[in-house]
Amino acid sequence: MTTLITHPMPVLAAGLALGSRFIPPRLLIAGMLAACLPDLDVVAFKLGIAYADAFGHRGFSHSLLFAAIIGLIGAISHKALGCGPVKAALWLFLATASHSALDALTNGGLGVAWFWPWSERRHFLPWHPIEVSPIGLSRFLSDRGWQVLLSEARWVWLPSLTLAAGGIAIRRGLESRHK
Repeated sequence: MTTLITHPMPVLAAGLALGSRFIPPRLLIAGMLAACLPDLDVVAFKLGIAYADAFGHRGFSHSLLFAAIIGLIGAISHKALGCGPVKAALWLFLATASHSALDALTNGGLGVAWFWPWSERRHFLPWHPIEVSPIGLSRFLSDRGWQVLLSEARWVWLPSLTLAAGGIAIRRGLESRHK
């Protein structure tokens, strides 16, 4: 998995690139939280649920069905999020699914159960440059954790920063043309 520090980064970057007129602040924050939500499945370890189980780590909560459920909750809550139901549903679906996409880019673990409940098969993307994060704070606070953060900075933070800065620059350029 990538770290909880990294999971909201692409969502934040896309929201900043698109701007608050398109992605209202409450929707942006909800998306950032949704991007972290699938990792609540680590509670399964405490409950004795095996990693490879459908309700274990990277199982149900990392599926496209789970992302769709979060999107549906967003559609129902659209007024509180400051936008229409379709925008809320799509943004929260994509934000939640981004979590699984990042995990599928890591070089460890069992992969992501994208198609659960139709298939329990776990998937990785063909390219997986991101160092997988150790699970547990004590393991993370080590040289391995530092390597993970450097890998995430290279493969997620830097591209996210580029996306945000590029989107902001394009929006400002377009706004100055219309003045």
